[in-house]
Amino acid sequence: MSQDTRYRVTLLRAGRLLLDGGGMFGVIPKVVWTRQVQPDDKNRIEIAHNCLLLQRVGEGEGPKLVLIESGTGDKLDAKMQSIFGLDATTVETALTDAGHKPEEIEAAIISHLHFDHAGGLSRRCREGETPDWTAMGDDASGDEPRVKLTFPNAEVITQRAEWNNALANDAVMTRTYYRDHLLPLQIPLPSGRPRLRMVESPAPFPASVIPRRDALPDTPLPDRETTVLPGISVFLVPGHTWGQQAVKFTDDRGRTIVFTPDVLPTAWHAGQAFSLSYDIEPYTSMLTKHWLLKEAADRGWVLALDHEPGDPFRRVESDSKGWYRLTDA
Repeated sequence: MSQDTRYRVTLLRAGRLLLDGGGMFGVIPKVVWTRQVQPDDKNRIEIAHNCLLLQRVGEGEGPKLVLIESGTGDKLDAKMQSIFGLDATTVETALTDAGHKPEEIEAAIISHLHFDHAGGLSRRCREGETPDWTAMGDDASGDEPRVKLTFPNAEVITQRAEWNNALANDAVMTRTYYRDHLLPLQIPLPSGRPRLRMVESPAPFPASVIPRRDALPDTPLPDRETTVLPGISVFLVPGHTWGQQAVKFTDDRGRTIVFTPDVLPTAWHAGQAFSLSYDIEPYTSMLTKHWLLKEAADRGWVLALDHEPGDPFRRVESDSKGWYRLTDA
């Protein structure tokens, strides 16, 4: 696969998301995090579902249109939609507004399978449609058991560890891996090929080692990357989940862009201890953030932050305190 393949990037805003401020900042006291963002009367802060549409530039191998991330989608019931402040915007509506049809997406790369990242891969079945899959028992995340695949021609790429943990519901939260977000992905593509492709990227640190607070991985990042499509690679960024992955590619301006999932969800989370209460291993998240920011600063990457409500594209610079700060890209 050619590593010279480049992509034109379109930011797809798949709607807002309201999450508890304490949950979003973990051990950071409210008096500190409210210097950056103010919560509403229910202590929720507004973040975004940021997805990226990659359009391959020129001729070459591989998909012409690739989606990174899919947001929550529309399958949650009215109560849950109200709790999370969801509106009518989804990745499907954002894609349509960008001038493309869901059928055109040939691959979707998902950082991890929590509902706010993988839910948009499928949607409610609409009147007159035949469902692709129907939930049984408690498998439905909302009040509509009939499900359609949002991107019927798209292969879905995630880490094998993430898929296994999602099916087992290994998470701090009791309802974040929904069965009707996952099981429809087992439906084959129209060609008969498996829809779901699971990769196994090397971990930053050996499982038998508890790294020191400022430790950096011994294995160079290029040796931990997995090429999944021409010019697109993924690598593990564990902590929020064990199988969470970042996505790396080159855009049509020659910039290396790395989509960062919930190791660095917003620009407010650049601080070393700023992690989520939802993280399965906060200490691991802190380690991951350290080496990720160092890689970004050393290599001149542009980071695309998955939940940043402002401009999600940021560069990274070393600061005078031995840490890093985000700057406009």
